[in-house]
Amino acid sequence: MANAVEKSCTMLVYNDKQASATEIKEALEGNDAGAKQAAMKKAVSLLLAGEQLPQLFITIVRYVLPSEDHTVQKLLLLYLEAIEKTDASGKLLPEMILICQNLRNNLQHPNEYIRGVTLRFLCRIKEEEILEPLIPSILANLEHRHSYVRRNAVLAINSIYKLPKGELLLADAPETIERLLRQEQDLSTRRNCLAMLTNSAVDRAIRYLLDSVDQLASWGDLLQLSALDLIRKACRSSPGEKGKFIKTILVLLQSPSPAVMYECAVTLTSLSSAPSAVRAAANCFCSLLSSHSDNNVKLIVLDRLQELKEKHREVMTDMVMDTLRALASPSLDIRKKTLDISLELITSRNIDEVVSVLKKEVVKTQNKEYDKAGEYRQMLVQAIHSCAVKFPEVAGNVVHVLMDFLGDANTASALDVIFFVREIMETNAKLRPNVLERLHTIFYQIRSSRVVSCALWIMGEYCASTAEILAALSTLKDALGSVPFLTDAAEGEEAAATPSGTAAPAATVVGSKRPAVLADGTYATQSAVAEVSSSGGAPGSASATGPNLRSLLLAGDFFLGGVIAGTFVKLLLRLSALRDVPASQINTHYAEAMQYVVAALRLGESTPTPLDADSRDRMLLCLRVLAGQDTWSNSVWLEECRRAFAVLTSEKQKEAVARSARDEARAAVQPDDLIDFQVLKNRKGLSQLEVEDEVTSDLARATGYAEAAAAASSRLNRVLQLTGLSDPVYAEAVVTVHQYDIVLDVTVTNRTNETMQALCLELATMGDLKLVERPQNYTLAPGDTKLIRANIKVSSTETGVIFGNIVYEGTGYSERSVVVLNDIHIDIMDYISPAYCADVQFRNMWAEFEWENKVAIATTFTDVAAFLQHIISTTNMKCLTPPSALEGECGYLAANLYAKSVFGEDALVNVSVEKTQPAPGAPAAPGQEGGRLVGYIRIRSKTQGIALSLGDKITLMQKAPVTTAAA
Repeated sequence: MANAVEKSCTMLVYNDKQASATEIKEALEGNDAGAKQAAMKKAVSLLLAGEQLPQLFITIVRYVLPSEDHTVQKLLLLYLEAIEKTDASGKLLPEMILICQNLRNNLQHPNEYIRGVTLRFLCRIKEEEILEPLIPSILANLEHRHSYVRRNAVLAINSIYKLPKGELLLADAPETIERLLRQEQDLSTRRNCLAMLTNSAVDRAIRYLLDSVDQLASWGDLLQLSALDLIRKACRSSPGEKGKFIKTILVLLQSPSPAVMYECAVTLTSLSSAPSAVRAAANCFCSLLSSHSDNNVKLIVLDRLQELKEKHREVMTDMVMDTLRALASPSLDIRKKTLDISLELITSRNIDEVVSVLKKEVVKTQNKEYDKAGEYRQMLVQAIHSCAVKFPEVAGNVVHVLMDFLGDANTASALDVIFFVREIMETNAKLRPNVLERLHTIFYQIRSSRVVSCALWIMGEYCASTAEILAALSTLKDALGSVPFLTDAAEGEEAAATPSGTAAPAATVVGSKRPAVLADGTYATQSAVAEVSSSGGAPGSASATGPNLRSLLLAGDFFLGGVIAGTFVKLLLRLSALRDVPASQINTHYAEAMQYVVAALRLGESTPTPLDADSRDRMLLCLRVLAGQDTWSNSVWLEECRRAFAVLTSEKQKEAVARSARDEARAAVQPDDLIDFQVLKNRKGLSQLEVEDEVTSDLARATGYAEAAAAASSRLNRVLQLTGLSDPVYAEAVVTVHQYDIVLDVTVTNRTNETMQALCLELATMGDLKLVERPQNYTLAPGDTKLIRANIKVSSTETGVIFGNIVYEGTGYSERSVVVLNDIHIDIMDYISPAYCADVQFRNMWAEFEWENKVAIATTFTDVAAFLQHIISTTNMKCLTPPSALEGECGYLAANLYAKSVFGEDALVNVSVEKTQPAPGAPAAPGQEGGRLVGYIRIRSKTQGIALSLGDKITLMQKAPVTTAAA
């Protein structure tokens, strides 16, 4: 059938202002060149929009063909390209003969522009009846004086030679093109000649390439790229001849063109897996990383290095230092990708060099002019942390450098450093004395509440000797200052300024008085005044003046007060157990510690910021321990806290090792995959397009870009029925979700005994989905089937809906018939995949993201663990909470889930669920005899779409059948 193959549209022009054929005809008949140009543009737009204008053809032949205006002539060629040139049976329309003489005249025109655009137009003509009388004129243009005409003549000959009867029309085309190639000087023309010989006469192209090996270095980049295409095609057709092209590729590797270097490296890795070839390709990629300024190019090159790393890890370990040169790029994405690749290539041989580079980069971030220094420093700290975990012997070389950043204004970076120090203290006992000494030295610089809390925990857990404990106590007292934190006068002033029933003041003046000696020797009273903000100062950051712990407490951070009290308890209990200090001195330390705790409690009752109940209970517990009233908890303070952290660290390391092992053990090819032997295939029945598809797929597999095709069974699982079986038109669709688009393969069947004319599949979308093609009209015979493909672009991770109808005209009916289609719902699960991130990163994103969706739990599940597994499986997310934290029988569970979308969006989920016990004697709901689950599931993301869509998905899927819940 004539409509069996979809017709391609080479150009799409949107026109919202429709013009009538009469207006266009009047403008074409005039003598104004500008009006003719506008009329031709309108005519082309209408043709591309599906309108047929047969009445304009004779007008255009009479009034447009003779025009000498170049713009009008080019628009004429666009018009001739867009019109239908054949009838329903596929025969050439008689009136098309009228344009052949005009095309011949254009090919012999004295102006080279007219000749060139006409030759380009002939590249898109597939009708042999039009092309056959023009062959002599096309061949004559190969000898034209201007290179623009010659290069387009080669393109036209190449296009004609690909036609089914092209070899008959141009029998000696390969010989003619080869002769032109050997004597041509223009680079573009030579490139076109070599490309044609590559497609049509590979033997001639190879012979020319081997004869010109000595001149390869002097070829331009366009011709060198064509030579690489020839080498790839020749090696695919004759794998045994790869060896004679390696020398050619190595010569092209020395080209100054970055595009040629990149293509050479890609070709080299696809043709050979020898270590020398891989090393040469990796050197080429690293050279591009350091020399090219375009960030997109660098990202592409890093992707190639990532593929080489996965396939040739042993060779790439020697290239890690060259890869790290990309850290000089100002782009954070490039730096992150470089670090990810380099960290996986670290071995015991290059660890010292890598750490040295990372240390230098960390020092560079101290420069205030450094762009995004805080974020980059955080990435470097995380990289050094992973290096120290893999190779503990290098931890001592970097820990002192990193500890200088504990007072960094970027809290995230400082947190990474203190967490790194905490893990090193647990895993490397030899470094503890030096790290503690360094921590005491820089403790006063720490101004972040979270960082100083972790530092206090380190001092409380790892100060083992008497000297270390006394040094820690001295550091604590210096950071807290003198007590009380508020004087009696300040309390009285505050009480007077804040009567009952009135609001607290915006700021509290805290003062202390002491005598001072003036310059003349007289005495005076010196007042120290501090202002404690009750609204402007955010808890968690100390002021720039005054001891850090004291400033944080005065700012209202009473959680830190509980941490300070716990640190005093741990240090003094260990000091008492050592028995190296006299009892009187120990009692003095106990009394001072109790005085500081009482001062913190009193401060919490005197400041506008209320003291929370948890912090009060913790400080009161510490007071009882210091007073000797709760000796039973000494083992908890001295042993259980560190043991819990040791277990957490061990599980974290085991999980990292297991994750790395899973990634390395992932099979690239399944054992039961079919082996495709291209040599054994019979290619006689294959079209040129099918052969090119095979070549393209082979190249994709060779370069690592190919993805496994979906199996036939999985394709059948994705079939959606769009109409009913009794409808006149039956339609079903196969939905294929790619990364950034959706492909609908809709099969339409005419179930009637009449021919359906102008059948059109009209689709519409909801959400961030966009149709990119205009629907076409088809004609279906009785019982005929048509496959219609629709492409839909996806711009964000959001649940969308595709709906529409099928419209057609039947014989004997004046009105069009409409068949409404079932809706197609696009699942968000097709766009998100489980991913892993560190706990600190999860918390930072949770605090940063503004979109939150809170879903109440309403399910028939009765087990909290089973409910969590159900949520994980239905949302396609990864549970970040360690398995040890989820073990045991408990009526409460909290877990964090994380996933990443194909668009780079982060999806954070927190599940907090509690099992309630039914009241005695109260009837339970079916399937919930053991109690029901209550709680909330919170979803956070940077965009609204993923938060709402994931919430809707969880709301629909959290309920389970009674049988499943009971099981």
